[in-house]
Amino acid sequence: MNELFSVNSPIVFGTLVLLIVLSIVTWSIALFKLWKQWQAKKDDRAFNDSFWSVREWGEAEQAAQNSQGDIARLAQSGFAELKTLNETQHDLKHVGAPREVLERQLRQQLQNIQRYHERGLAELATIGSTAPFVGLFGTVWGIMHALQNIGQSGSASLDVVAGPIGEALVATAIGIATALPAVLAYNFFLRRLKVHVTDLENFAHDFMRLAQKHNSKL
Repeated sequence: MNELFSVNSPIVFGTLVLLIVLSIVTWSIALFKLWKQWQAKKDDRAFNDSFWSVREWGEAEQAAQNSQGDIARLAQSGFAELKTLNETQHDLKHVGAPREVLERQLRQQLQNIQRYHERGLAELATIGSTAPFVGLFGTVWGIMHALQNIGQSGSASLDVVAGPIGEALVATAIGIATALPAVLAYNFFLRRLKVHVTDLENFAHDFMRLAQKHNSKL
C-alpha cells in the first residue's frame, strides 16, 4: 500500500485516489441495490400470497392496502383510480373511456417504479465506461513524468526506467479493476430490473382483467 501511494507525480496520485473513490462508490451502490432488491422481492412475495388467496374483490383491495412493495403500490394505485372513476369527474385527467384512464394510471405508476429502481444504474454505467480511461490518463501522465526525470538524470538503464514506468502502469490496472465490477453490477441489475418490470406488467394485465369483471364502468 505504501508503494502504491509513493508515486512522485501529484497528477498520478490524484488519479489513483479518484479511482479508489469510484471503486468505493461502485460497491456502495451495488450493496445498497442488492439490499433494496432483496427487500422488494420479499414484500412482493408476501403481497402475492395475500392478494391471490382472497375470494372477494373487496378483500383484495384490503390486502393491497395492508401490504408493501412495488406490486402492492401498483395495486393501490389501481384501486384508488377505480374509486375516482366511480365518482363524477370533470377534470382533464379523467377525460376518455374509464378503461383507458385506468390503464394510463397503472402505466404511469409502473413507470414511476421503474424510474425508482433505475437509480444508480447511470452511475454504474458511467464508472464502468470511464474508469479505464481515467487509469490510462494516469499511466500516460506518469510515463511522461518518468521520461522527463530520466532525461534529466541522463541515464536510460533498465533499473532506472523500469521503476517509474511500473508505477505509472499501476493506474491502468486500478482503472480496469474499478471498471470491471461496475460493468458486471450494471448488467446484473439491468437484467433484474427487466424481469421485475415484466412481473409488474403481468400483474397490471391481471388487475385490469379483474377490474373489468367487478366494475361495470369498465
